Amino acid sequence: MPVFDFSGSDNKNKNIVTYETFQSSESTATAEKPIMILENTTRKWTHHSSGKFTNPIKRTAFEFDEVDGVQSADIMKIDARFVSLLKWLGENHINVRLSGENRPEGYAVYKIRETEFGGGSKLSANDGFLQFMIERLLASDAPSEEEKSEEEEEEEALGDDMKLTSMQSIIDFMHCAGRTLPDNIRLWARRNLAVARSSEVSPEERRHAQRALSMAMNIRWKSNYFEAIDPEEARRILDEELYGMEKVKQRIIETIIQINRTHTLPAYGLLLCGPAGTGKSQIAYAVARILRLPWTTLDMSSINDPEQLTGSSRVYSNAKPGIIMEAFSQAGESNLVFIINELDKANSGKGNGNPADVLLTLLDNLGFTDNYMECMIPTNGVYPIATANDKENISKPIMSRFAVIDIPDYTPDEKKEIFNKFVLPKVLKRIGLEGSECIILPDGVDAVIKKCDGVTGIRDIEQAAEHIVAHALYQIEVNHVQSVTFDGAMIEELLS
Repeated sequence: MPVFDFSGSDNKNKNIVTYETFQSSESTATAEKPIMILENTTRKWTHHSSGKFTNPIKRTAFEFDEVDGVQSADIMKIDARFVSLLKWLGENHINVRLSGENRPEGYAVYKIRETEFGGGSKLSANDGFLQFMIERLLASDAPSEEEKSEEEEEEEALGDDMKLTSMQSIIDFMHCAGRTLPDNIRLWARRNLAVARSSEVSPEERRHAQRALSMAMNIRWKSNYFEAIDPEEARRILDEELYGMEKVKQRIIETIIQINRTHTLPAYGLLLCGPAGTGKSQIAYAVARILRLPWTTLDMSSINDPEQLTGSSRVYSNAKPGIIMEAFSQAGESNLVFIINELDKANSGKGNGNPADVLLTLLDNLGFTDNYMECMIPTNGVYPIATANDKENISKPIMSRFAVIDIPDYTPDEKKEIFNKFVLPKVLKRIGLEGSECIILPDGVDAVIKKCDGVTGIRDIEQAAEHIVAHALYQIEVNHVQSVTFDGAMIEELLS
């Protein structure tokens, strides 16, 4: 049960208080199973009490509006599901009415209602939203009890920041952000804000302008300065994702380690070419971890028109941004790893050219312009990583923008090691069996590799492992055996 300590920064009024969170999955709050418990040793609180929460980040207390003035009571315990809600109520100074009962352990609160501004007892017209949130929280499961460090808590809080969607929130943000926004984004935002607030344009134009503003303002625009990477940590991450292939790992580290001297991204992205199932996508995700950047993916095999990437003009009522802009929006920041899967499978289905050619400006880091946004998006913080099975199907202009790394297929001996050390343990864990319940003898492993001979990658051996372990589970559950041992003959029969 974690305990949180929050200290006020004002030494004069410094008040260090603590509360405990408790795990609950109750769907109804009562005095016996409350939302929270407040301190009541110095004063008993009435059944219905009005006031407001102080910001729990600074001080974990509730301020009661009493006839003799404001009285404060420390929060002693909170249902872990309601911590964020109380923080929101406190930060926004929302007046509420508590319903509770004085008990030996404290004032047990089981209902919270929003009251009108001024602290009266009359309910606010906005109380419906608060009740909706409380009902949703009561219907949810208790959060994990895993403790987080202060740094992890802060990172999680940053990742859960509100989205700027209303016009007022967008205006407030633009006013506060000022010149911290890139110049072209700031000037573009002013023009779009004028459109969004204008009464001389159609409602459709205003809606498009507000949507574009919301997308752009919700992206964290960062400088293109990148911290140095640790080669040993980079190697450890690659080893987790890829067995063997020492030359491939070395080449990848050599390509990205130039960040340590220049503090900028390499001039060329990575193009990982190789047979299916050899771990190309896993390498891309590993590089994102090494660079400590968010990543987003684009599947070129599903793109048959360049407009899907560049977006459509706002002159159309159903206009929308392109997939590239949507990817920026989902990543939430301008510095990211852009993973382009199946680059060799881009098709030109409508006679409008090859969709892959749209990527040229993105790959050149000169900025990308989306037809819907009508704004150049800075791309000097984007690191592209593409995967492909056949580089012969990729145009030369696209190829020239990448450092090409060929990913070879695994040898039979490597597949054997991968099966024993990675694939089988992963499948056993996924299905819920212990290693002692499903034993595959060496000649059984040989039979699996032989069965998958001629098939590239390791997906087939993972599917074979799934079949074998599922069969063992069947024997244990239906025939009530303690364990199943597979030899070569049994494997050949099972997989035939």
